[in-house]
Formats: sequence, structure tokens, C-alpha cells
Amino acid sequence: MDPEKANPEALHFTAEAHPDYLFVGGSTGGDTTEFVRNLKLQITNHKLQIPIILFPGNADQFTTEADGILYLSLLSGTNPEYLVGQQIKSARRIHAASINTIPTAYILIDGGVETSTMKVTGTKPLDPSDLPTIIDTCIAAELMGKTAIYLEAGSGAKTPVSTDIIAAVRANTTVTLIVGGGIRTPEAMNAAYKAGADIVVIGNHFEQNPDEIERFCQKTQNIPSTPNTQNDEKYMRLALAEAEKALAANEIPIGCVIVSENQIIGRGHNLTETLADVTAHAEMQAITAATQTVGGKYIPDATLYVTVEPCPMCAGAIGWAQIKRIVYGAPDPKRGYSTYAPRVFHPKATVTAGVLEDECRTIMQEFFKAKRSCKFPISNLKS
Repeated sequence: MDPEKANPEALHFTAEAHPDYLFVGGSTGGDTTEFVRNLKLQITNHKLQIPIILFPGNADQFTTEADGILYLSLLSGTNPEYLVGQQIKSARRIHAASINTIPTAYILIDGGVETSTMKVTGTKPLDPSDLPTIIDTCIAAELMGKTAIYLEAGSGAKTPVSTDIIAAVRANTTVTLIVGGGIRTPEAMNAAYKAGADIVVIGNHFEQNPDEIERFCQKTQNIPSTPNTQNDEKYMRLALAEAEKALAANEIPIGCVIVSENQIIGRGHNLTETLADVTAHAEMQAITAATQTVGGKYIPDATLYVTVEPCPMCAGAIGWAQIKRIVYGAPDPKRGYSTYAPRVFHPKATVTAGVLEDECRTIMQEFFKAKRSCKFPISNLKS
């Protein structure tokens, strides 16, 4: 939302459909403090809690009224004023405010229009056909310590950042990936999510059509995403190690780990026989461990990795815990949540399926094959 363009009073939210965040900022100016105050009033009137994150074009747009700030560095250009100059000018005020600060690489991709950012900064966007340079820039951003990358086609872009670019950046980086510019339909938004975006930003379209917010939010239900191969395989192997523990205990070999900020906060494997408890599934064990680790019942910033598609019971628990990303290995067409309760996860949750699918399926098949081949003496059978 640009303070010079958007009207906070025109925004429409509901409890079931509202943005995860509201980004506030623009390339030129506007009264950011007053605008954020008006936004807070609208959010309160709707009885909601939506974090307001600053997306500033310069140091003057900082306000202590916001909940956080994307501490942007324009890495697609070489103008020192926007690489570090504006950051230095705002550093003392931001530090004194103790505001949640998110070091972010801002990378402009040519969207077919001359944007205000280009005019103000005197820089050119990256060529969308030059994928190696885009990937190298994003890798450099992560090596510099940025915790987020913002791929931006620009305000009013004719062409959004392509799904090929999003997927390539996702495959080569592990930080939060934000994508924006030129996205005008739920289909384009979901395509960005499926390609690997963690956050999709829609600005101009909502400024011009604020009543569209609810429709877009309702279209983000459990969007399947492209795996981040490096991290997803790493943590799925740890989930498989949990499945091996279940196998050793003659339990159905399903394992689960829960990860937050690249740290495992919960582990679990199937214990239904050991505990004589039909609810003691791997996911339930891992969720209990994770909530004890964080000291609360909600873990929205976590990713849950499980070797087999969750059943409806476990999917319900995952939804109640507000886990926003679920990764599983082998599908379960007979008992999986997608057959019985496809909307049971948190409305903004994303689902990645098929990570190490063959390995996850094989351990299950071998377990049941061994079970079927067991021969029990007649004396062990009850009449």
C-alpha cells in the first residue's frame, strides 16, 4: 500500500480472508506515520491482527508505528545511495526503535515499464532473459546475510516475474522469497506460489480494486509448491530416520520432524502399538514436542516434514497448530487428508508433496510385505 495512492478506509477484510501482512511504502513519499495509524484503525475495526511491515523507498518513510521493516538494499543496481546510503541515514532511528528489522535484497526485474523506482534511483532492472545474472545476484544476497529476497517487476508492470525465474531462485537460495509486481489475478498469484514464492505482494491491483482482497485471499488455500530441493531433502531424510526408529519398534514406519529457522524443534515417529494409543501418530508426537520447545500451542513459522501424507486427524492437528508449510514424501490415497479433508490445513498453508517419495514409499511397502509374510503358529491364535 502506497501512502500516496491507497485509501485505508476502502480496504475490505474478513476473519476468514485477509492478508498475512500489509506492506506500506512507496518510491516518492506520503505521510507514512498517519497512513499506518489509519491502517491500524481499519484492522482493529475488523477485529483482526495483521502485521504492518514498512517497505520504504527512502529513510524519511520510517515510522515507529509499524510492526516491522524490510531493511532494503537495491542489489539490482549499483547506486551507492540505495545500496547503503539511505540505510545509514535511517540506521540510528531504526536501532533506537527496536523494530523487527528484516534485511532484504530488493531486486528489480524488467517488467516492461519504467517504474518510479528506476526514476528515483537512476538504476536499470535486470534483464529477465539473463537468468544466470539473476541467480548470481540472489545467491550473493544470501551470502551477504540477507534473510529475504524481494523479486520485483515494478509497480504497474506489464509482465510479472516469470515462474521460471522464481523456481530458479528458489532452487538456489534458502531465504524467504518475496515476489511482486504486475500480479492481477488469483491464477498469477498462485502460479508464483507454486513456483516457490513464500510471499506474493499485490499492490496496484488492490489499490485500484480494494474489494478484490477477499477473493484473492480465498484462492490461496493450501497451494502446492515446488520443493526447495536442498533443504527439503535434508529434513525429509531426518524424518526417514524417525521412520526407521518406528520400524525397529515394529511400528508402521512413519517419521516426522518440525523445523523453524533451520532448527529442528520437534521430532516424532509412529508409537500407536508401543503406547496402545491410536492417536500416537508421528505428526502428533512431533507437534507435541515442538510446542513444548517453543512454549506455546501455535507454531506458524514452522515447516512440518513427514514421510507419508498426513491422515485427517493429523492434518487437523497441523491446522490447529497453524503450521504454514507441510512437506510430505509418499501420498496415501486410502487414508490421506487430501481424500477426506482437503481444506483442513490453515487457509494460508502451502503443501509440497513427493520429496524423497520413492524412499518414503519403499520403507512402508517393505514393512507391510514382511507383515503379510509372517507365519504364526496355531497355538498363538485365539479362538
